[in-house]
Amino acid sequence: MSEDLTPETTTAQPLADRGSNRSQRPRSAEFVRFITSGWGERPSSTLERSPAAEHTAARRAALSAKFPGERLVVPAGTLKVRSNDTDFRFRPHSAFAHLTGLGVEQEPDAVLVLHPVEDGTGDDGSGHRAALYIRPLAGRDTEEFFSDSRSGEFWVGARPTLEDLETLTGIRTLHLDDLPDGLAKDVGEGGVQVRVVPDADEAIEELVEQIRATEAAGQRDDVLAEALSELRLVKDAYELEQMRLAVATTIEGFEKIVRSLPDAVAHRRGERVIEGTFLGHARQEGNAVGYETIAAAGEHATTLHWTDNDGQVRAGELVLVDAGVEVDSLYTADLTRTLPVDGTFTEVQRRVYQAVLDAADAGFAAAVPGARFRDVHSAAMQVIAERLAEWGLLPVTAEESLQPENQHHRRWMVHGTSHHLGLDVHDCAQARAELYLDGVLEPGMVFTIEPGLYFKSDDLLVPAEYRGIGVRIEDNVLVTADGNENLSAALPREPDAVEAWMAGLLGR
Repeated sequence: MSEDLTPETTTAQPLADRGSNRSQRPRSAEFVRFITSGWGERPSSTLERSPAAEHTAARRAALSAKFPGERLVVPAGTLKVRSNDTDFRFRPHSAFAHLTGLGVEQEPDAVLVLHPVEDGTGDDGSGHRAALYIRPLAGRDTEEFFSDSRSGEFWVGARPTLEDLETLTGIRTLHLDDLPDGLAKDVGEGGVQVRVVPDADEAIEELVEQIRATEAAGQRDDVLAEALSELRLVKDAYELEQMRLAVATTIEGFEKIVRSLPDAVAHRRGERVIEGTFLGHARQEGNAVGYETIAAAGEHATTLHWTDNDGQVRAGELVLVDAGVEVDSLYTADLTRTLPVDGTFTEVQRRVYQAVLDAADAGFAAAVPGARFRDVHSAAMQVIAERLAEWGLLPVTAEESLQPENQHHRRWMVHGTSHHLGLDVHDCAQARAELYLDGVLEPGMVFTIEPGLYFKSDDLLVPAEYRGIGVRIEDNVLVTADGNENLSAALPREPDAVEAWMAGLLGR
C-alpha cells in the first residue's frame, strides 16, 4: 500500500526552504573549507569616474535646494520575482538612476540618501551630503560567495566593492548594514524630517515608517516623487547625448526590421519575427527594449498597445512598429513607423499615412520655446479633424468637432499626441499638470510627437476601403533655443522616402 501523504504525514520542511531541494548544494564542513580556500587575489579595479558624475551631482544639488533640512531616501529597488524562484532582470528605479548615474543591472537593494547638513557645507556647497548604501562584494570565505543565488559571486558574478562604486559615482559609499542608523540619525521631535520615494522598495518604506512612528518625523512622500519627476523635465548635456545614442541605436533596429520582413511574411507568427529581431538588436547594442515592442500588422495596428505580436504579416497590408532601445544608461528612444509590408503603399494607405504625417508636421511647427505642451496636441488634432471632415467621416464640421464638448474626430485617435521621454518611456509622469500638460516648452525638453489614425475592421462609420488600416508616425523631438530638432529625422517619414529606404534595405 502506498504511503498516505496527508497534510499530517508530510515532511515538516517549511515551504520557504523547499526551493533548495532542486539545487542539492553541498553543505558539509569539508566542502565549505575546500570551496572557500585556494583563491588568488582579485585583479585591481579599472573603474574610472563615470561621465555622468558631474551631471548627477548638479541634479542632487537642485533637489537639495527644494528640501532644506530634510533627509531624502531614494531606493534603487529590489529584484522582482518573475515566477517561483526566478527573477526579472533588474532595472533600478529611474529616480535612483537619475541621481547616481548607475544603469544596467547595477545594485539591487542599494539606497541613495541625501543627508541634511548645515546649509552650504554639503556636496558642491548644497545643504545635503549624499551617501550611497550598497551590499558590497562578499568575501570568498563567506557562505554568500557560493550559496546565495541572488547575490553570490558564483551565481551572478562579483559585486562591486564600496571603493569601486565611490570611484564610479563620486558619491560617498557605505555598507547597506549602516542604513538603519543613517536614516534614524537626529530624527525626533523637532528634528530631521525623512522622505522616501514611494513604491520603489517596500522594505525601505517600512523602515522609514518605523522611524517615523517612533520619532514622529513622517511627512508626505508624494512631494518628493513629484520633485524627482519635475527635475527630469529639462535634460542636461549628458542626458541629451544618451537620448541621441538611444535614438540612433533604435533606427539601426528599424533597419534590421525591414530586412526581416520577408522572413516575417513567411512565418505563421510574423509579428514575433519583427519583435524578436528588434529585441535581439536591443540586447546586443543596449540594455534592453525601453518598453514592450508593438509589432502590429493589418487590423492589429488599430489596437493602440498591441503587444501580443502573434499575428501574421501579409503582403499588401501595413505593419505598425512602435519600438525603442534602452541604452546602458537606461535612457530610451520611442519611435513608430508604419510600413507597407511589400514596400509600396496602396493609394488608400498613402492617403491615410499622409494625413497622419501632416498632423505630425503641424505638431513639430507648434513645438517651440514659449509654447505650451498642450499646443502640440492641439495643432495635430486640427489637421486630423480637417482631414476626416474632408473625407466625409465627421457628423459635424471640423471646427465643431474640435470644440471640447464634441471631439468626434477623437473616435479615430483617442490617445494624446505627445509625452515626455527619457529614463522612462513616459518620463516625468508624476510632474504637476501645470508643469507638464500646461507647461511652457523650454530648450532641453525631449518628447514624442505621435499622431495616428485607426480604422477598425468593423467600424461601420467609415467606408470599407479604410477599414483595418492603422497608421501612427512617432518621432522624438528636442526643443532648442530657436525651435526644435527632430532627433529621429534619419528614420524616413515621407511616404516616397519610406518606399525608397525599404527598397534599398531589401535589395530591390
